[in-house]
Amino acid sequence: MTGTPPPAPDAGLLSPVRAGTPVEAAVSDAAWLQAMLDAEAALARAQARIGVLPPAAARAITAAARADRIDLVAVARGARETANPVVGLVAALTEAVAATDPAAADQVHRGSTSQDVFDTGAMLVARRALTLMRADLDRVTTALAELAAGHRDTVMAGRTLALHAVPTTFGLKAAGWLTLVTGARDRIDRLLAGGLPFALGGAAGTLAGYLEYASVAGAVPATAGGRAELVRRLLDAYAAETGLAVPPLPWHALRTPVADLASVLALVTGALGKIAVDVQSLARTEVAEVAEPGPSGRGASSAMPHKRNPVLSTLLRSAALQVPVLGAGLTQCLVAEDERSAGVWHAEWQLLRECLRLAGGATHTAVELAEGLRADPDRMRANLELTGGQVVSERIVAVLAPRIGKRAARALLDRASAEAHRSGRPLAETLAAGQAGEPPAGDLAGLLDPAGYTGAAGPLVDAVLAGHRPAERRETGGAPPAGA
Repeated sequence: MTGTPPPAPDAGLLSPVRAGTPVEAAVSDAAWLQAMLDAEAALARAQARIGVLPPAAARAITAAARADRIDLVAVARGARETANPVVGLVAALTEAVAATDPAAADQVHRGSTSQDVFDTGAMLVARRALTLMRADLDRVTTALAELAAGHRDTVMAGRTLALHAVPTTFGLKAAGWLTLVTGARDRIDRLLAGGLPFALGGAAGTLAGYLEYASVAGAVPATAGGRAELVRRLLDAYAAETGLAVPPLPWHALRTPVADLASVLALVTGALGKIAVDVQSLARTEVAEVAEPGPSGRGASSAMPHKRNPVLSTLLRSAALQVPVLGAGLTQCLVAEDERSAGVWHAEWQLLRECLRLAGGATHTAVELAEGLRADPDRMRANLELTGGQVVSERIVAVLAPRIGKRAARALLDRASAEAHRSGRPLAETLAAGQAGEPPAGDLAGLLDPAGYTGAAGPLVDAVLAGHRPAERRETGGAPPAGA
């Protein structure tokens, strides 16, 4: 065999949480290539708006800026000679423009630099991926709100350090999940509403190249402050063309936008990961209080025919464990030297894409889990009885405390609980028999009913649901770039 074979696509063999999900297409090599071409085309249109480029040239560049007209593999392999893919991309785009409009080819990438194009493309890719995630999270929050409302008063054992603690409700647990996911969705909203800036700085963040080409074209206003006015017009025009936010400064070495993305993506997957570990715990054979949805054959074991593994929560948990680690690498890239970094910027690329596709895969997976999760109230109630009433021993201490003092009441319940555990008898019997000391007055059976000791669980659920806003369409930071 001669030559180097073309690379096989990354189909997600080692990352099933995102395999085949919509985010894969949104962050693929082809999508990233198209986003960079969108950045170049938007720049040409923005420059045409302010008189730096002929409008016809901008139209020709936009028409040629199509990923299907660029050899992706050649651009990728050419990046080994330049340390980034934009140099080869610009050459390929220039050739594509020249094929239809030789004069316009000279207008490609006017005053720009590789990092402007790549970082703007990265923000476009991030916006498209985040938009998918947000739509998923809308569905997740709707499903969780329904679970919380439907199980507002479904009593279950609260567990702390893996053991029965005091009673709670499944509705309160679902409301907690809802609160986490709503917070994650709100942070995505803030990014989409202005936290994704384009990059426009030129070679060293001074915009000198853009200004010089504008001066040559006679576009710089002949007034004091004309350069500042042109910069403002260029930034506004580029914002309009890309739909991205205007940054306060060129951010070649000021990597806050990427660190912000890392933080939000880690929070998104962490919120979903909390749901996942709860579901895994509650789905254990000996617990069996919830069950994942799924068709026949889902979760099958290669060795054990009886097993139906909790696949969806496993996938979510895997993403929640990976994204914060990758995100830490992105946050580390805040430490970028000089005006442009040799290696720090480059280290972000794959980390950012992996965070986006893991988070996007997780949100897509969470929709199926949340919408199909099945709770078993009868099993929850049965599990509450496993300790024979000891799950409400805290209540008995509170009832006895005014009569015999808190310390004495606690000591009495310690003895009663130990005796109940040793004998296997219900706590009510050991208390009623007086074997541990003075029993509480009143309806002992009523006091030991777990359903009567859920505190403010119901009102807490009500408060969360009152603040829940149903999914709705909203503006998320401007229109997509023309021609994209």
